[in-house]
Amino acid sequence: MHVIGARWIARLGGLMALVGLGLLPAMGQAASEEDPWEGFNRPIFRFNDTLDTYALKPIAQGYRAVTPQFLEDGVHNVFGNIGDVGNLANNLLQGKVHDAGVDTGRLIFNTTFGVLGFFDVAKHMGLQKSNEDFGQTLGVWGLESGPYLVIPFLGPSTVRDAAGRVPDSFLTPYPYIDHVPTRNVTRGVQVVDTRASLLQAERLISGDKYIFIRNAYLQSREFKIKDGQVEDDF
Repeated sequence: MHVIGARWIARLGGLMALVGLGLLPAMGQAASEEDPWEGFNRPIFRFNDTLDTYALKPIAQGYRAVTPQFLEDGVHNVFGNIGDVGNLANNLLQGKVHDAGVDTGRLIFNTTFGVLGFFDVAKHMGLQKSNEDFGQTLGVWGLESGPYLVIPFLGPSTVRDAAGRVPDSFLTPYPYIDHVPTRNVTRGVQVVDTRASLLQAERLISGDKYIFIRNAYLQSREFKIKDGQVEDDF
């Protein structure tokens, strides 16, 4: 099952950068205008948050407690290596030829010398990881985000980003794994690994958790689509 999908949990990692840049406080009023479905979103958010609190988070804490650090890092790197396929495709679609070349290099070196990505040797070669998806690609192409949307099990999104999940799914191995138990176990490990890697980041959340995550998500998406060139309204 797609428990609290890895993507939205991964996006919480952007909270650290956003808080450090001081971008979150400016979001309040603008974000509320982009959330006309708040009455629909909040109950779903509470459902997702409850499921995370009582199921996924404890599992992630247990995973971190019993897994040696080198193994946890290696598992995280393997999934990151798989994610570079999507990064490569979306960088090409956005016309970022240089970044696509970096993604290609990362895939080649990490899959071979890095033992299927267990070791991120490309990072030590100066090949920095991208973070791209088709929702960002649609944004680069000029498609507006549409209203903010919280999806059951999958978490924060927008209408545009929700549509972008479909092509992105074909850039993961899961549609091509015919053995259902293997597919489900692999997906489950990825979700738990991602959640475990963000146990520290969630400490940044304060105040109304729904508003904080909504604002962080919307600002993070703008930040990524514009490659960090976010306009200051003040």
